[in-house]
Amino acid sequence: MQVTPTALPDVRLIVPKRFGDARGYFVETWSARTFAGHGLERDWVQDNQSLSAMPGTVRGLHYQLEPQAQTKLVRVLRGRILDVALDIRRGSPTFGRHVAVELSADGLEQLLVPVGFAHGFCTLEPDTIVAYKVDAFYSHECERAILWNDPALGIAWPSVAGSVVSDKDMVASPLAAAIDLL
Repeated sequence: MQVTPTALPDVRLIVPKRFGDARGYFVETWSARTFAGHGLERDWVQDNQSLSAMPGTVRGLHYQLEPQAQTKLVRVLRGRILDVALDIRRGSPTFGRHVAVELSADGLEQLLVPVGFAHGFCTLEPDTIVAYKVDAFYSHECERAILWNDPALGIAWPSVAGSVVSDKDMVASPLAAAIDLL
């Protein structure tokens, strides 16, 4: 398994080793022992999966407040996404900065998005399926969002971004308005 820090060192790109033969391939996407060996010990409590039918579907930028703040391990089962992690840790030297990484089913890449980061993605292909593990349960009371297309964030979303966005995500607060809520 290859674990690479991104421009925001706490966010990691993880590429599992693929073992292929005439039947296809096998890959170990998560192993407590392997992740611990990279200093990434987690107690995952929930697996989530989404299907986005249309390219340009945006989901995010979501996060949860304590005591239900979540680390996410994101991967694509079908299709491709632009995956974004935004540092929202008050006092962090990288507060307000983001990392954007393309993840695909073919590439097997995973993005580890730690607590203190808002997360979102834009689908790049039809019928994209995204799966992710979290280390805290979903909490409606702790759930929050940052406006995905807040110009102050400088996220270079693909031109198709925003073709489908939930009502909730369309009215999320820009980062400047959410700072007092973090």
